[in-house]
Amino acid sequence: MKNKMNLILTTILGFLCALNLNAQADSTKLKKDKPQVYNYNNKIDIPITSLAAGISIFNFTQIYSKDRSSEESILALDANEVNKFDRRAAGNYNEDAKRASDVFFKAAIPLPLVVFAFDDSMRKDYWKLSLLYVEAMSITGAAYSTSQQLNDRLRPFTYNQNLSLSERTKGGAKNSFYSGHTALVATSTFFLAQVYADYHPDSSSKWIVYGGAALATYFTGYFRVQAGQHFPSDVIVGGLVGAASGILVPLLHKNKLFEDENLSLLPVTGEYHGLRLAYQF
Repeated sequence: MKNKMNLILTTILGFLCALNLNAQADSTKLKKDKPQVYNYNNKIDIPITSLAAGISIFNFTQIYSKDRSSEESILALDANEVNKFDRRAAGNYNEDAKRASDVFFKAAIPLPLVVFAFDDSMRKDYWKLSLLYVEAMSITGAAYSTSQQLNDRLRPFTYNQNLSLSERTKGGAKNSFYSGHTALVATSTFFLAQVYADYHPDSSSKWIVYGGAALATYFTGYFRVQAGQHFPSDVIVGGLVGAASGILVPLLHKNKLFEDENLSLLPVTGEYHGLRLAYQF
């Protein structure tokens, strides 16, 4: 497993380096014309993205292979034991709503990359924005998948007595907290809204883009609840985490910190795992 993870991280790092070569080429041309909207520091951003992506990949191999629940525990479920805020969702199950949430998810993920390509201002920084987008999505993925690793909250449909026990007891039914669909849609759409606002600060349309991000996140969460995949609290937390990642990653890259080439951040493995922050004087 350790060798496999090293291979995955190496692959991700190679992909990021390839993208970064394009970003650097574009950046060199643009520096002659106008100041950069965002800064990208290889020594900080590549390690963060690689580590977050590696954590996500590893966690996803675990959270969808959880052991099945026992039939006795599922048959003993009582919706009245669910907290009052979430109780109304206990027993929900709707395949049409689930498909609707998947539509929002599948449309949102590539959306920023498409808009970057067609917007005249953002197209000049296409590779840099793509790298930042991968970073934001990787951070959200790491946070979401780690949450799923740390708890086994049952999905609302497990309370539906009309469903078969084989459906209600499956391992994936333990992945309710928090909503990954909602988190990733929020990251994608709010990242796009923040970038649009930073590249078009005087445009009144930026509020429309923010509104669209909020609506996309809301409807994704709404359909996930109706589908019986998540409780209301699951989608609220997912939306907040995703929106925070989508907004903060662009905002932080406007900070002078990311211009300092003497600052580096490297993954550390061995007796412990984490990141090492270093500054060369």
